[in-house]
Amino acid sequence: MPTVAARRTTPTGWTLRAVVSAHMVAIAGQPVFAGVYLTGDYDALSLHTAGANVTTSIAYLQVIVAIVVWVRSRQPWPFLATSAVVAAETVQYFAGLDGALWLHLPLGVTTVAAVVVQFIDVWRRPLLRKGAENA
Repeated sequence: MPTVAARRTTPTGWTLRAVVSAHMVAIAGQPVFAGVYLTGDYDALSLHTAGANVTTSIAYLQVIVAIVVWVRSRQPWPFLATSAVVAAETVQYFAGLDGALWLHLPLGVTTVAAVVVQFIDVWRRPLLRKGAENA
């Protein structure tokens, strides 16, 4: 039987959970593609580039969903956390395009970790409607 918090999570909360989950899956593939490239399979760079485009697109979708959660549930933390992750991912994306590996690699590790923490957070916290905490 689902917990009380799980039953009260809003549809927008479930949408945020789905998007954050997709974001985590997409970003988790990036180090794999980079590793394959670094072992000498130069075709893997195109996979890493495609993965970066998918990951970034999901991240921007997550911003939109987080805004909806904030407006509907009056919970700003998903938007604030998403904004920080997306800002870091955007810098990381352009560092990769410019070949600035001194920034791209450590920032990539940081963004992967941040998305994993965000994934855990959105699944642990109930995303309730305003006033539903006392229901």
